[in-house]
Amino acid sequence: MRLDYQLSEASLGDLATALAPLLRQSEHALENPRHGDFPRWKAILDQLPTVTPQAKLNRASVLLGAPPTDQNALKTLLMGLHPWRKGPLELGGIKIDTEWHSDWKWGRLEKHIGDLQGQRILDIGCGNGYFGWRMLGAGAKLVIGIDPTLLFVMQYFACRHFAGSALANVVLPLGIEDLPAGLSGFDSVFSMGVFYHRRSPIEHLQRLRKLTRPGGRVVLETLVIEGDMDQVLMPANRYARMRNVWFLPSSAALCNWMQRAGFSSVECVDETTTTTAEQRSTAWMTFESLAESLQANDQSQTIEGYPAPRRAILVANN
Repeated sequence: MRLDYQLSEASLGDLATALAPLLRQSEHALENPRHGDFPRWKAILDQLPTVTPQAKLNRASVLLGAPPTDQNALKTLLMGLHPWRKGPLELGGIKIDTEWHSDWKWGRLEKHIGDLQGQRILDIGCGNGYFGWRMLGAGAKLVIGIDPTLLFVMQYFACRHFAGSALANVVLPLGIEDLPAGLSGFDSVFSMGVFYHRRSPIEHLQRLRKLTRPGGRVVLETLVIEGDMDQVLMPANRYARMRNVWFLPSSAALCNWMQRAGFSSVECVDETTTTTAEQRSTAWMTFESLAESLQANDQSQTIEGYPAPRRAILVANN
């Protein structure tokens, strides 16, 4: 399989000039990967069977591709891209029960993000691109996803194999720090599951604003704690066994931060405690998950003694 990014000028619009170098940079990164498992992952993609492309995106389990003759062989190949974290997905008739019920988050999100018809969207920390497929299903014209985790990019290419390359959803092997300083013009920018990993949260908010066109929208989804505008948790070391967790503000504090960063009409549209039904180990993600990150006798606390994961969705205008 050729690992390239072919997008029509019609889908790119006035972003074409700015995005062309990023697409070339991403293709070059995949030609010169720095990961020991890359040859194995690439071999899996090369063995995926030829199928009739199809895409049914307006459903909880995104369905991509018609089933091939040998379902068992396909399941073995897709299992070779373990762990599958965002979904659920159905690729060539194989149902992938991912670690996250990302469809539940989308259900909390979609009624608050308005009309995506014709939008060009940037999805930061997109994983394998699940939300990009849902955004296309909601009418988006283009979704540029970025995620530096190479396995997730390879999972995206597996998805695209079954969907066909015509759909304008891509996942680039990049982090937000790899985006050029002058890049701007997206109708909506999504940052989900990224904010608490940033050492400089206000700088992240300002970067999101610069990436968005005037009058555009930013959707921020992150871990929060309960409390008033003065409440912020900075873990001493790990949080729910996760490294690199820096700031968990209350949703009220985060609204204030976004306003101070220059956003208007900031609104917290959802706040939900993550349960072990939404994030859990499965046959497609056999490593330990949320249950092992909580105290056995009190699931309202992480094993470090902090409040259990609680996630908020904030929507703001640029």
